[in-house]
Amino acid sequence: MFFITFCGCIGALRENIRLLKTFSFSLTLVFLTQLAIAILGFFYSDQARDALGKFVKKAIVHYRDDLDLQNLMDYIQKEFKCCGWNNYTDWSWNLYFNCTHDNPSSERCGVPYSCCTPVPGEAVINTMCGFGVQTQNFMEANKSIYPVGCADKAVMWIESHLLLVGALALGLALPQIAGIVLSQILISQIQDEITSVL
Repeated sequence: MFFITFCGCIGALRENIRLLKTFSFSLTLVFLTQLAIAILGFFYSDQARDALGKFVKKAIVHYRDDLDLQNLMDYIQKEFKCCGWNNYTDWSWNLYFNCTHDNPSSERCGVPYSCCTPVPGEAVINTMCGFGVQTQNFMEANKSIYPVGCADKAVMWIESHLLLVGALALGLALPQIAGIVLSQILISQIQDEITSVL
């Protein structure tokens, strides 16, 4: 980005055609790359969902190992009111929440507190509300946690906020297109000025 902005800034200040052409070409290349990624993401959304699923599985596995990952998962689960990727039993992937009988962890068969439904009027968050939930069926678990997985909730959020996503993409594209067009206009003006002098 430094190289691109350097070429654009110095090229415009010094009226250097080569730097302006480099700026215009680089900006066009970045724009076309972003456009290609967006199109591929649209057509290959299933692979993108699988890749996101692998990331979330990794985040669940390393939940207690990495504090940043833990905070991210807690934020996602609280915000989307979900638990795990497919459902709440995904937390068995984690060493601490694994539901096998030989697991000595006190959190065995549990889920993080971020999966729990908030109790109205509760001043202090019950961080133990998800203990033993994985042994319950869906209907029993639904009383104390969000049993639905984050995959479905994320898809629903994206579909309901498609206008926002489109506006954001357009907001990123317009300045790039404006930079490309304005640099081409400046290049043609400089070339006209050069030819008029000669």
